[in-house]
Amino acid sequence: MVSSFRVSSSSSSSALLSLVVLASTALAQSDSNNSTSTQPSAATASTSTVVSALVFNLVIFAVEITIFLLLRAKFRVVYQPKSYLGPPDERSQPQNPSLFGWVMPWLKTPAITVFERQGLDAYMYLAFLWMMIEMFVPIWLLSWAVLMPVYAANSGGTSTGFNKFTMGNIGFTAQQQKRLAAPFLIQVFATAWILYCIRRTTKEFIYLRQKFLTSPKTIAQHQSRTILVTGIPNELLSERKLTQLYSHLPGGVVKVWLHRDVKELPDLVDERTKACNRLEAAETTVIKKAYKKVNKKKVPEGGLEDAEAAQDPINKYLIKKERPTHKLGKVPCMGEKVDSIEWCREEIARLNKLIGEKRAAIATDYKEYPPLNAAFILFKTQVAAHLAVNAQAHHEPYRMNERYMGAHPADVVWSNLNMNPYDKKIRTVIGWAITIGLVVFWVIPVGFVGVISNIKGLSEKVPFLSFLNLDALKVPVGIFQGILPTVMIAVLNMLLPIFLRLLARLSGVPTKTGIELSLMTRFFLFQIIQNFLFLTIVSGSAADVTKFANDLANNPTSFPGTIASAIPKGSTFFLSFIALQGLTGTASGFLRVAPLAVYYVKLYLLGSTPRKVWHINNDMGSLAWGTVFPTTTLITVITLGYMVIAPIVTGFAVVTFFLFWLLYKYQFIYVLDCRPETETAGLFFPKAVNQVFAGLYLEQVMLTALFFVSQSKVVNADGTDDSSSQSAIAQGALMVVLIVATAGFHYFLLDSFGSLNNSLPLTLVTDGFAPEITGTQANGIHELTEKEKLAGDASPSTAGGHAASGSADAEKAALHNATAPLPEHGSTATAGQQQPVPGSARYGHTSHTAQQENKESEETFMHPALLDEQKPIWLPDDKFGIGRAGVASARQHGVEATSEHTAVDEKGRVTTDADCPPGEIVD
Repeated sequence: MVSSFRVSSSSSSSALLSLVVLASTALAQSDSNNSTSTQPSAATASTSTVVSALVFNLVIFAVEITIFLLLRAKFRVVYQPKSYLGPPDERSQPQNPSLFGWVMPWLKTPAITVFERQGLDAYMYLAFLWMMIEMFVPIWLLSWAVLMPVYAANSGGTSTGFNKFTMGNIGFTAQQQKRLAAPFLIQVFATAWILYCIRRTTKEFIYLRQKFLTSPKTIAQHQSRTILVTGIPNELLSERKLTQLYSHLPGGVVKVWLHRDVKELPDLVDERTKACNRLEAAETTVIKKAYKKVNKKKVPEGGLEDAEAAQDPINKYLIKKERPTHKLGKVPCMGEKVDSIEWCREEIARLNKLIGEKRAAIATDYKEYPPLNAAFILFKTQVAAHLAVNAQAHHEPYRMNERYMGAHPADVVWSNLNMNPYDKKIRTVIGWAITIGLVVFWVIPVGFVGVISNIKGLSEKVPFLSFLNLDALKVPVGIFQGILPTVMIAVLNMLLPIFLRLLARLSGVPTKTGIELSLMTRFFLFQIIQNFLFLTIVSGSAADVTKFANDLANNPTSFPGTIASAIPKGSTFFLSFIALQGLTGTASGFLRVAPLAVYYVKLYLLGSTPRKVWHINNDMGSLAWGTVFPTTTLITVITLGYMVIAPIVTGFAVVTFFLFWLLYKYQFIYVLDCRPETETAGLFFPKAVNQVFAGLYLEQVMLTALFFVSQSKVVNADGTDDSSSQSAIAQGALMVVLIVATAGFHYFLLDSFGSLNNSLPLTLVTDGFAPEITGTQANGIHELTEKEKLAGDASPSTAGGHAASGSADAEKAALHNATAPLPEHGSTATAGQQQPVPGSARYGHTSHTAQQENKESEETFMHPALLDEQKPIWLPDDKFGIGRAGVASARQHGVEATSEHTAVDEKGRVTTDADCPPGEIVD
């Protein structure tokens, strides 16, 4: 089902908004106290801010969770649509209507259920969150036990509040500087543990991805054996030549779909769809107006009786000027004014005829409608498709160089298939140049908003703004300063992912999932530069902005030291942000205020036709992975950045990741619908792992800089400072070695697992070569031993933390039922008999029979404009007969129409009990 809203867009925008508002608050606070405050008092103020934010967010969390518990059972369409919508085999069990009776069944539900019902992308997001928990819990416990006492107890530092537990609180004497060995040792342990967790989870991901790709359910889909090839030269643009080119692969080619130049046909189909929607809306509006007039006694229930009314039931209830009209001009409110109902009927009939003629011409006229440089190729076997996508097909540069595996027809961006390979390269370079420029210069609008948020303080320092201090302007200035910045940032942050997604699309990426993958990289680049590095410096220097600026202006060579001294102080700012995301963000995710409000706004204000009412009641939300993952990895980067420098952050982050895991487990089981066309079989996870590495590198560089600029002072007998010398050169040098070791590990990880992310090994499709995987249980993924596979009585489980104790047996049975092939007809196989292993013939890797291949649709990967039929005009049945008359009139014009499974109640509201809207295919 098409999602009615994107969950992630609002969450990422709120995260960005939270960061900027917190930063603006910090700067405003520092400006107002600069002239009188000392550093300790500023630290105390920031600590009180964090405590206040924590208490406030705890209160919000408690209130929102309470409201959620009260509303959950009443509004199933918002809080548990997955329990009654969608295919029966993908639905979750209905929740217990009692206040808390649903909690334990939800917690005990195996996380592998997400894999079965939502796909590998959703499951690997949960696995990523659990990996974060596993990574940071030991680091949290060890750093709190070792580093916090080292930083705070008799350290010689002058910081107070939370800043007392940062690396910047270690004093400057040679004796105190010896304590810097502790953070280095903790850093070595943390790095080793993080790398271990990443490798283990990556190995488990590869296993699950291969299991997903080789499951009968996946193999049964056309896209599992289909590749998309772009940049095909003219001499190969024929079905015969492409079939011949790939004929040597196992099983050969079943079907080739050449992408044709359909010219204006997509626009004609879009125009017809708009006309159909307009006609449905106009006819339904007439019916609602009739009910309204009858209920207000303006017209008798039987309507007016005259000659004109007898010809059209509408005239019994509405006079001519009350009929729906619109103007034909391309500019709104301009052009010829026409009757909407009559015009739409004639327009749809005209477009039906014209579209039919165009399609007939395209089918025969290859000269006028030639093939373009892209094709979909369906192979007889899955291994052939994977071999083809990984083989270099042409000997010239950029020719057939872009090959995509598993393209879904609904996932294809058809307009991008027309693009020349060289045009695409140029567009890609331009798109990335704009992205980098946007990332760098985004500080300008954010800085402008920050200035507005402190306009009152600025007016005291800038003469020409002094008029803002007038008593008469006190209230307007307060509103301007308090509301406008928040609104501006909200708008900017809402537009940013949209614009970045548009850049990816304009770069020529041919699939929507490819666009999301590109967006994930672009958005993370923004997050790490603007929302971590920039805000780290801003928040760390907020205690004395003037001093920070003067130091850099008067002594540019002190830049590294000045930045290094600002880094530990920024931890309190991010503590507030993590608390906000973990508490208020999670509670808001459960409460779903926006979806609840949007549902009723749509139902009562936009539910004007049966089709719209059906989609409002049946569409479920989805996630835009391109923004969800970067928002999550931002918290990972923040936690990595401060896990040694300010270990208190790690504890906050662990709680946040655990709350996120609970939230998304609930949403994947009861709320969201991850569609097959958006499934990448987990390809977002390797990108997320690389983003974790980026955060780890950044943290190591920051810590290395702190070691190198750390100085100890030699104090004379009279108490005066004699000189300063660098005191942590050894730790800094060893950190460089650690960075090199991390990079080496990263290289070997990519070298060993990189090709497995996109390839299907031959051992999985050859009898007798099932993969040898040792039994481990981690990250909620239970890897099968070879013996367990042959026994056929075990399956991946989540006992490693994804599920509550005691659910392992249920989880094994659930995954076995979801992935194990059905026995052959007449078989009496039992659990004790040998079951097929991945790669065997009965596991789904044999070639399709001729009879099966004959059933392959000839239209699967044709352009939608060549296939889409006119959706029947769906009008509600009403007691006045207006809907039935509209159906009859449409059919007289040659326009298909129906009034089945929809009606209008006595209050004039449209209702429907249809399983699917006419003319639509819903899984």
